[in-house]
Amino acid sequence: MLRSALRLRGYRVGAKDGEVGKVRDLFFDDNGWGVRYLVVDTRPWLGGRRVLLSPASLGRPHGEENVFRVQLTREEIETSPSVTTDQPVSRQLEKDIVDYFGWPVYWSPAAPAAGSMSRAHSPPHARQRPESEQTIPTPQELEGDPSVRSMYEVAGYRIRAEDGQIGHVEDFIVDDEAWAIRYLVVDTRNWLPGGKVILAPDWFGRFDWHESKAYTALSKAAVKEAPGYNPSQPVNRDYEGRLHDYYGRPAYWMMTAAPSLSWRM
Repeated sequence: MLRSALRLRGYRVGAKDGEVGKVRDLFFDDNGWGVRYLVVDTRPWLGGRRVLLSPASLGRPHGEENVFRVQLTREEIETSPSVTTDQPVSRQLEKDIVDYFGWPVYWSPAAPAAGSMSRAHSPPHARQRPESEQTIPTPQELEGDPSVRSMYEVAGYRIRAEDGQIGHVEDFIVDDEAWAIRYLVVDTRNWLPGGKVILAPDWFGRFDWHESKAYTALSKAAVKEAPGYNPSQPVNRDYEGRLHDYYGRPAYWMMTAAPSLSWRM
């Protein structure tokens, strides 16, 4: 199912033996646009401490409950590695977390591509990965991994078409089966009053993370005439098909691997 990332904020997170907090943010990697972690605010249980949970440990929200069920106990979460979310997510921190929980190592060359996550391979519970299985990051990775980014930090980035600015990033459309970002929601209020459009990540030529800008080779006219996006209605396959046909772009659900982007750091 495709969901608004902004609407996921505030979802409750329930462990095997009780609730542990609420979703505050989503972290994704800008190499493949896969959602790597949910940032969970454990207030008031752990005094507001935040923890990172991999989508590999999550079940889908049940009905209208707005709750993610996690196959972990409160104790397992409480004793997990500490996280400071106002600092860059380093590979060393990720290593500590995945080794503690026994989660898949997504940055390994043998790891599945973003967008292909399967809960069938999720670890049944937290465990300390044996030393022989633990990951060994390079010295460069230990300094930090700038490819892991906050969705709510990227919200607000200005977007420029080939012939002028069209708006800013307002939201993300997330596939909660593959845990991949399928679209960016663009607010065009300063150009098309009240209008919103969605664009897939690979329809952008580059993202300038330092300048908080994104660039697409699409023209303003092309974006203006695209099938409209209504946040109150679900993004279904019929709408996606019309959108991809309009732009003449291949559909991700027909592709074996997600296309890669060229990033400016």
